[in-house]
Amino acid sequence: QVQLVESGGGLVQAGGSLRLSCAASVSIFSLSTMGWYRQAPGNQREVVVYITLDGNTYYADSVKGRFTISRDTVKNAVYLQMNSLKPEDTAVFYCNVRPRIPTGASEYWGQGTQVTVSS
Repeated sequence: QVQLVESGGGLVQAGGSLRLSCAASVSIFSLSTMGWYRQAPGNQREVVVYITLDGNTYYADSVKGRFTISRDTVKNAVYLQMNSLKPEDTAVFYCNVRPRIPTGASEYWGQGTQVTVSS
């Protein structure tokens, strides 16, 4: 069982920045990937970005050049720095992790945090 605690998010004007944090209850070295998904009203949940254990990253085309994922191996946390935010970035953002060796679920989700970008 992996617990994820998200923080950050909120209301920001277009062009502004926000930083999301996600702290895991396990060592990040036990996780194959850590990342962020988002779900806007009426839309399916979609991947935003993730980072693999060896540091490779994947960014959705819509956020390339604006969002940056990073991690802290001491705090077992992953962060999402979001710059140049657009109204279309408005969504609930979810932290997602996948254990290297699943003993329970194959993936775990954070509780979600609302990001609202006003025009």
